[in-house]
Amino acid sequence: MTALSKMILFLKNGWSKDPIIVLSFGIGFMTLLGPWVSPLMKYSAMINQAVSYTYPVLVQDDGNMPDIPSHSCDKEGPSLEWLKNF
Repeated sequence: MTALSKMILFLKNGWSKDPIIVLSFGIGFMTLLGPWVSPLMKYSAMINQAVSYTYPVLVQDDGNMPDIPSHSCDKEGPSLEWLKNF
């Protein structure tokens, strides 16, 4: 017997004895699997990459800080253009 046939036999016997338990395990498995196969996961990951996690703090620029952008939108990184065109 292969592993798949053993699993099918186990589910068949479990369903015939106590379908509520088998159904609750199936629903629990789907709740764990659901977010990973959802298309919303892709878009939420893209939004999280484009949006900064820290609130931009104003810095007084005296002209000697070339590595600090003058505005938070001036920095390079992922953009949200795809969301505007969606």
